[in-house]
Amino acid sequence: MTGTRGTTVTTATTGIAVQVDHLSHAFGSRRRGLHTAVDDLTLSIDAGECLGLLGPNGAGKTTTIRLINTLLPIQHGRIRIHGLDVSGQAMKVRRLIGYVPQQLSIEGALTGRENVEWFARLFDIPRSQRRTRVDQVLEMVDLQDAAGRLASTFSGGMVRRLELAQALVNRPAVLVLDEPTVGLDPVARDSVWGRIRQMREEHGMTVLLTTHYMDEAEAMCDRVAMMTHGRLAALGTPDELKAAIPGPDGAPAGLEDVFRHYAQSGLDEDQGGIRNVRAGRRTATRVG
Repeated sequence: MTGTRGTTVTTATTGIAVQVDHLSHAFGSRRRGLHTAVDDLTLSIDAGECLGLLGPNGAGKTTTIRLINTLLPIQHGRIRIHGLDVSGQAMKVRRLIGYVPQQLSIEGALTGRENVEWFARLFDIPRSQRRTRVDQVLEMVDLQDAAGRLASTFSGGMVRRLELAQALVNRPAVLVLDEPTVGLDPVARDSVWGRIRQMREEHGMTVLLTTHYMDEAEAMCDRVAMMTHGRLAALGTPDELKAAIPGPDGAPAGLEDVFRHYAQSGLDEDQGGIRNVRAGRRTATRVG
C-alpha cells in the first residue's frame, strides 16, 4: 500500500482496513445548542469485508462516513485507514478511498468520459496512465459505448454506474457507498451491485455502505452495524442479528425486523430529518 503520486494501491487481504475509536461529533454551538450526531462510536472493518452501516435517518451514518472520508474534521476520537491516521495524514488517506455520495456528483454538461477523466486528474493519476485507467473503469461499469454522450442524457442506472467509475478510477483500497442505489429500479440496482461484487472478487476491496434496502444489506454485507442516535446499537452478521430478536407472530425475524427493533423511536428524533428527506427526494428525482 502506498500513498505516493500515481502509484497503484495494493490492498491487503488481511488485517484491519478501517478502525474507528471512540468517535464523537456534534453540530451547532454552545450558545445555540449542540446536537451530537456521532456518540462514542468504536468500530472496525476487516480488509476485504463488506460492512453495512444501517439505521434511520439522523442515526449518524452519513456523518460517520464524512468523518472517515476526511470531509469533516474529527472533534473527538480517532480513525485509521489501513494504519493511516485520518487527522494527521488526510491526503494519503484520500488516495485510498473511493466515495459514492447520496447526492449526485456528476456534471451533466460533461460527457461520461470527461466526468471520469476529471476525477482521474483530481487523484493525480499521471497523464500517461489516465486514458488506460479511464477506459478500464468505463468498461468495468459497461459504459464504454455511451462514454461520449453528455452525462445529462444518462438514465438513473447509468448515472450511478458512472459515479462508481469515478470512485474506482484511483483503484481505492476502501470503497464507501452512501445509499448508492436510491431511486433506482430493481434492474439498475442489480447492475450497480453486480459491478461492486466484481471489484470485491477481483481486488479484495473493502466496502462500507449505507442503504435503506434491507435485501441489499442481506445480500451484500458480511456484517451489519446498526446505529441509532449516533451510537452503535448492534453488530454482527445478518444471520446473527436476525437470530437475536423474536420475529413477528413467532416467525423467524428478517433484517427489516432487526432494523425496526433497533431503530425504535429513531425516526422521531432525527436531527436532520427534513434536510435528509429533501436531499433523498432530489436524488431520487434526478436518477429516476
